[in-house]
Parts: sequence; structure tokens; C-alpha cells
Amino acid sequence: MKTRRGHSTGSYFLAFFLLTAFVITSSMLLFLNYFARSAGVAFTRENLFTAAVVTFGNAVFLAVLCTLVDILRRKVMVGRPVRAIVEAARKITAGDFSARISPKAAVGASEGFDEIIDCFNTMAAELAGVETLRTDFIANVSHELKTPLAVMQNYGTMLQSPDLTEEQRLAYAKAVTDASRRLADLITNILKLNRLENQQIYPAAKRYDLGEQLAECLLNFEDTWEKKDIALETDIEEELTVESDAELLSLVWNNLFSNALKFTEPGGTVSVSLKTEGDRAVVKVSDTGCGMTPEVKKHIFEKFYQGDASHATQGNGLGLALVRRVLDIVGGDIAVTSEPGQGSTFTVKIRRAADGDMQKNP
Repeated sequence: MKTRRGHSTGSYFLAFFLLTAFVITSSMLLFLNYFARSAGVAFTRENLFTAAVVTFGNAVFLAVLCTLVDILRRKVMVGRPVRAIVEAARKITAGDFSARISPKAAVGASEGFDEIIDCFNTMAAELAGVETLRTDFIANVSHELKTPLAVMQNYGTMLQSPDLTEEQRLAYAKAVTDASRRLADLITNILKLNRLENQQIYPAAKRYDLGEQLAECLLNFEDTWEKKDIALETDIEEELTVESDAELLSLVWNNLFSNALKFTEPGGTVSVSLKTEGDRAVVKVSDTGCGMTPEVKKHIFEKFYQGDASHATQGNGLGLALVRRVLDIVGGDIAVTSEPGQGSTFTVKIRRAADGDMQKNP
């Protein structure tokens, strides 16, 4: 196909240049004829034929010369960049995301190609980053799936022993149930995070009382704080409304409350406050748990990152990644302050609803 296309292009050029030479020759003959009449000079047929041949030959020569110069120019200024782009694109297609194209610094280089090359290199860098994240994500998921599956397999095998006491049987069955619940939670969070990251969930904003939502979410953890004898302190401003997606924000509060209660030792304190700061609603969730080092704080919003290995069996490292993604979608902010041994405070800021009548959730 390349050969046919080349022949076709060459035929077009040849026809174009021959037509151009014919037009120039005809114009020259018309000029000579007009000049002869005006000056009273008589040209013989031989003179006109010679002039026509010379004019046509010169036109063809100049056309061929310009064509050769243009072919050389295209090979240098167009052919080379195109070949470099095609070669790099083939490497990307084959999975080599390290492929890059060097900018063309030649004199008279096309700025258009330089822009294409810059965009291509940016795309390749983004694809390389995405591929790294995908590989890490798959590795982390595989690791997280293996742990509960191994627990279920081991305790399931032990349950088959005929010499088990009733107490052992119940303990092993509970271990299998806990591992299966953890596996189900992991898969649910992975699916939620995947939908959020691919923006398959869009905010369904409606106006509602944020304080009521916080109270409802807290009540879901009543058994947890009572079992651990944790003191719960609340300072929630009344009738503070926001206009956002209530279902998405419930993911934020449930994950923050769950983490605060998980990392607070029995007898500790968890505090929840809701205040107005300008046009923002500010929610603070504090605990008296183990706290975090500066290094841990840098990574807590990354997928599968768990700073405290002692609580690894109580979570899967996706909660705060979900929180960050939800707040990015609804236009909120989150910050954390923490010191080792002194607990942590997560601060979430969301834009308040404009003044007016509130439409509460049904």
C-alpha cells in the first residue's frame, strides 16, 4: 500500500507540474503575441516554437528542482519526526512505557511536531505512572486476599478433625467467619474505590442537616465504644446544613469513626465536633490512640497502607483512600494532625449550604 500511495502521490505531482508548465508556456506565448502586435514586430513560427519549447523546458526544470528540494525538506523535517513518533508509539503499544521522543532542535524544525512530541512524552509518563499503580494495586490486592483465604483454609481444615471440643469448634468457626467477613469487606471497598476512581459515582447533591447525619453514623458504633469502654465526647452545632451527596459523605464519617475507635485503647476518649467557619462546615474527629509519626502521616491516604501493623487484621488499608477520593469528588478537604502516643485529629471541611429553608432527609 505504501508503494501504491507513493506512486499515486508522484502521479499527482507530475500532473500538477506539467499543467503548471503548460499554463506558463501559454501565458508566455500570449505575451509574445501581444508584444509583437504592440511593437509592430513579426515573429515567425520557428521563433514562437523555440520560445515555447524553451519556456516549457525551463518551467519543467524549475518544477523538478523545487520538487527535489521539497522531497529533501520533507524527509528531514517531516519524515524523521514521524518515524520517531511511530517507533515510540509501537514501543508503547508493546508495553514499553519508558519510550520517549527527543525534541527536534534542527533549524526550521516544525513547532507543531515539537508540541506533538511534548504531548506524547507527557502521555507516556502518565501511562508509566498508571501502569506502576496498577501493578502495585494488583500486588497489594493479591497479598490482602491471601491472608483471609489462608485463615479460612487453615481453620476449615482444623474443623474437620473429629477430636475437637465444642469450645475449639466454636473458636475455629468464629475465626473462619471473621476471615470471611474481612474478605467481603475488602472486596466491597475495592469495588467502591474502583467506581470512585473511574468516576462512575457522581454526587447526587441535596440539602440536609450535617449534624443529624453525624449523630446517625455515630450510633452505628455504639456497641464498639461501649465494649471498649471508650468515652464519647460530642460538640455538634445544630441546624448546620450542607448541600452534598449524603451517601458518599456517610462513607467519610463511618471510616473516620471506625478508625478513631479502632486505634483508641479501652478507657480512652473519642471526640467529634461540628462547627461553622465562614462558608465551611468543619468536622473534627479526635482520638486518644497511638498517634502517628510524620512518615506515617505522609502515606495514610494511600491504598492498602497501614501504619500500625498491630491493627492490620481490623482493616484493609482502603478506608482513608476512600475518604480522600470522596472528598475530592464532593469538593471537600481533609487534614490530619497527630503525635506518637498522643492520638490523632482528622479535620474535614465542606462548603455549607446557602441560607434558606432546609429540606431534611426523608
